[in-house]
Amino acid sequence: MNILYVCTGNSCRSQMAEGWTRHLGGNEIAVRSAGLEAHGLNPNAVATMQAAGVDISAQTSSILASADIDWADIVVTVCGHADEHCPLLPAGTHKRHWGLEDPAKAQGSRAQIAAIFAASRDAIQQRVAGLLAELTD
Repeated sequence: MNILYVCTGNSCRSQMAEGWTRHLGGNEIAVRSAGLEAHGLNPNAVATMQAAGVDISAQTSSILASADIDWADIVVTVCGHADEHCPLLPAGTHKRHWGLEDPAKAQGSRAQIAAIFAASRDAIQQRVAGLLAELTD
């Protein structure tokens, strides 16, 4: 099973989803993430995932390509902009949409921003775990 996570900048939400899928999915699941743009890997996303024991520091931010779409069995958009601008998918490719708030837009103290990233990380973990459970039923 090939899962592709798509968001606008491929810096936070899709990267965390990719990391969780790799961490929880085992060898039966292949995973990638991509963005409509490539904003680079967000250091707060790396840090919050590391705090949960998942290292995403080697992941890269990439722009969505037709090869990614052709590769995927399931495409999960993690923001409204990506959902609205997702290219047409091939027949047989399943699509899901998770409307997740962008933690990169968080404002406040370092502690407040860290708390927002942690909440996003935990919400994404729950969604990934639910998707993987559904796929293995």
